[in-house]
Amino acid sequence: MKTNTFKARLKDRQQIGLWVSLGNAASAEILARSGADWLLIDMEHSPNEVSTVLEQLRAVAEDCEVIVRPPEASQTVTKRLLDIGTKSIMFPMIDTAEQARQAVSWTRYPPKGVRGISGVVRATGYGRDAASYLASEEEHICVIVQAETPTALANLEEIAEVEGVDAIFIGPGDLAASMGFTGQGASVPEVAEAIRDALNRISAKSCGAGVLGYGATAATKFFDQGADFVAAGADTWLLAQQSSSLIEQLQAALERQKTS
Repeated sequence: MKTNTFKARLKDRQQIGLWVSLGNAASAEILARSGADWLLIDMEHSPNEVSTVLEQLRAVAEDCEVIVRPPEASQTVTKRLLDIGTKSIMFPMIDTAEQARQAVSWTRYPPKGVRGISGVVRATGYGRDAASYLASEEEHICVIVQAETPTALANLEEIAEVEGVDAIFIGPGDLAASMGFTGQGASVPEVAEAIRDALNRISAKSCGAGVLGYGATAATKFFDQGADFVAAGADTWLLAQQSSSLIEQLQAALERQKTS
């Protein structure tokens, strides 16, 4: 099984990532060739299904590592994602160590977990590499859990100590909403401080610390605060920002021509 470079580098160097939300292979392929260290294919807030995730995994191929976020913490969806070759999974809305422990168990074969076995899926090379995959999958699978509520932040140390949890990712949007600041994200001082404190506490436990921060300024700030990996943009966000900026610049140029 090919080394999961995202997992291998978690505590060795900081990694820049991009979110893939449009649900198509072309978008994933374009972002994969940007030079990003990793992509996250989102199923929670996008039109993705397991079949479209598979198309995107194939499109990205060797260009960069991929994390997949399922629509919810689900044993069945986790099994299907792993079977199609997903190596890193980000479980949303994990509030307790017990929930984290359960998520890890879905990624492990018995006796360490409850993952069902199929030797003829994409992850095993359709049977050609089944023996080596079954023997080493735990080494290469990366488990990331999302902390998105005050309850999760209160339990950070316990979650970080769960065997098999490789990283904790802070979700600023849901965290802000759960703190009473819906739609304001990390722009609120209380939320920004909660994220800074969380990154420090996660790092102190030798667990990978990640966060979402769109734009170079926000991403750099989070890296400076100790984040090991940051999602610095998304296909939807980049397309919206750049297309609007281009049109606004051209409209302004045309207005200047009229008055000159």
